[in-house]
Amino acid sequence: MTGTALPPVVDADAWRRELDALRAREKAATRELDAIAAQRLRMPMVEMPAYTLEGEEGPIRLADVFGGASQLVVYHHMWFPGERWQCGGCTWFTSQFTRLEFLDNYDARFVVVTQGPIAEALAYKRRVGNEMTWYSTADSAFGTDVGAPPGGGFAVNVFLRDGDTVYRTWHTDGRGTEQLSHTFPLIDLLPYGRREAWQDSPEGWPQGPAYGGWPSSEDVAALYGTRT
Repeated sequence: MTGTALPPVVDADAWRRELDALRAREKAATRELDAIAAQRLRMPMVEMPAYTLEGEEGPIRLADVFGGASQLVVYHHMWFPGERWQCGGCTWFTSQFTRLEFLDNYDARFVVVTQGPIAEALAYKRRVGNEMTWYSTADSAFGTDVGAPPGGGFAVNVFLRDGDTVYRTWHTDGRGTEQLSHTFPLIDLLPYGRREAWQDSPEGWPQGPAYGGWPSSEDVAALYGTRT
């Protein structure tokens, strides 16, 4: 980091005062997030049609994607037809979810759904080392109806199952997905942050283009995948 600007050096008392001031704002943000979560718990829901997706074992009803749980989180992975390497952001984001069994205690499941044909989707999953369960909505209107159409962006949807009836309870896309990640919160703790040009950083802080630090799909495959 030679030549990079550094934070000012102060004594321990001055540093503590700055930390206490920041901590007050962080605590206020935590309370606001608690209030948002409380509002989310009070969201109404909308009944979904009886969609059929494609899984590794063939066609599967949306109600059965829950795997017996009553709650389902779906990450809608962007898909580019015929491409060997899919969305780098989606590939990186989903690569972090390797231990999801804790959701069993909450009667919930977390899966990936993509517009890609199931054979291509599963091949890509293996290529990049993804460990989540994948499904395809290539032959279903499901993705389009919940904000993730062919050629569209990524999204997250949450569903609740009552018997064979499925309800949609929540949706987000764009930066709304960051709350599901542990990567951005860790990076945001660093003295230089995300090092992206849009970020409000002090003069002289290292900054580059948006997404400049993100690994590519090839990088993810080199780290975790089969590279076939």
